[in-house]
Amino acid sequence: MVLFFALLILGFVVLILGADWLVNGASGLAKRLHVPDLVIGLTVVAFGTSAPELMVNLMAAFNNESEIALTNILGSNSINTFVILGVSALIYPIKSQKCSRQYEIPWSFFAGLVIVLMGTECFGLCGNEFVISRLDGIVLLLIFSLFMYYTLNMAKHNKDAQEDGFLPMKIWKAFLLIGIGMVALVIGGELIVSNAVSIAQAFGVSQAVIGVTVVALGTSLPELATSAMAALKKNPDLAIGNVIGSNIFNVFFVLGISAVIRPLPSYPNLWIDASLAAFGSGLLLLFVTTNRKKELKRWQGAFLLLCYTIYLMWLLSTL
Repeated sequence: MVLFFALLILGFVVLILGADWLVNGASGLAKRLHVPDLVIGLTVVAFGTSAPELMVNLMAAFNNESEIALTNILGSNSINTFVILGVSALIYPIKSQKCSRQYEIPWSFFAGLVIVLMGTECFGLCGNEFVISRLDGIVLLLIFSLFMYYTLNMAKHNKDAQEDGFLPMKIWKAFLLIGIGMVALVIGGELIVSNAVSIAQAFGVSQAVIGVTVVALGTSLPELATSAMAALKKNPDLAIGNVIGSNIFNVFFVLGISAVIRPLPSYPNLWIDASLAAFGSGLLLLFVTTNRKKELKRWQGAFLLLCYTIYLMWLLSTL
């Protein structure tokens, strides 16, 4: 058992390092090819924040452990909203940007709602055989394409957009980092999935429980570290946009690809986990639009953490 947990932690470390190397290499290569900083930030960096979830899901899908693939995304999105933003707001109130209130948070709520509706349709019509079919996966990827098109188009017309300071990198070095990063992602993803399954079997709990808690928390560590450090430096303005952007990528891109590879099966707590993810985005939108400063206050961060604590208590009571 100790070995399983040690290998799981090692998997998270390798996975996160791999995502960082991949993003650094890809952004350096893109800058060398004269791609604008704005496009790099909205594509390469945004993809990098969801790379851990993507690789875990790909490994789970290829290994026919699809239950982990679905719960990893739902759990990560709930942790992003309730835990990461909750902790960050407790450290320092988080100001919301206008584009987050009008665009990103509603999209995140819609993403959670889509999974709820797909799950409801499955329970009602498909005899619990699948939750998200390959056709559903294609639909998610099409929605993601529309989201990226609209995002890039809106960003190009944003006169306030600033350069992010990406530096060009020598082509050989960029490809080396990209290659090492991809290998690390594969190794880390395989370590996480295989040992998460072993831990679930050893404790006699479902893979869904491990996926929605342990695996989801591990793949959300980069967002947690980034947001907490930004709050400690009293500069958390981009925390909401980064976290919610990750939620959108997770559902439409990561789940879409996972479902195309292998349909994702239902599990008993699906509706509750998906509803929790959607509820988190709805609650966040309510909080940041109902106060004069348009910020997530400390007491609201505490309330988000309380909601997640209640959910965990309920989940543990069902074991």
